[in-house]
Amino acid sequence: QAQVVESGGGLVQPGGSLRLSCAASGSIFSINAMAWYRQAPGKQRELVATISGDGSTHYATSVKGRFTISRDNAKNTVYLQMNSLKPEDTAVYYCKLSVPRRNLTPYDYWGQGTQVTVSS
Repeated sequence: QAQVVESGGGLVQPGGSLRLSCAASGSIFSINAMAWYRQAPGKQRELVATISGDGSTHYATSVKGRFTISRDNAKNTVYLQMNSLKPEDTAVYYCKLSVPRRNLTPYDYWGQGTQVTVSS
């Protein structure tokens, strides 16, 4: 059965950096779009960044220029490099992998979430 495992979260000071990883294994053979979301307590989940199968990327305005999403298709892995972190970036970060299905719409696999805390 498919598994999606996130890693890389933690505590970092403002201005610091973290790199999140999200790796899929098991029954996943290929992945279309990949994305990162985040959710802070009391707030709705928001889209942070996406990367399509052809490598096209999209970023939320709040992270533009600071975060970089990338993927390694051979490893079924998506990364989120986060630089110049701000306290406002504190949230649980979730990855989402869209997997193609025969004669069906893609199925979305979600990671378990990883906590990112930006604080002095």
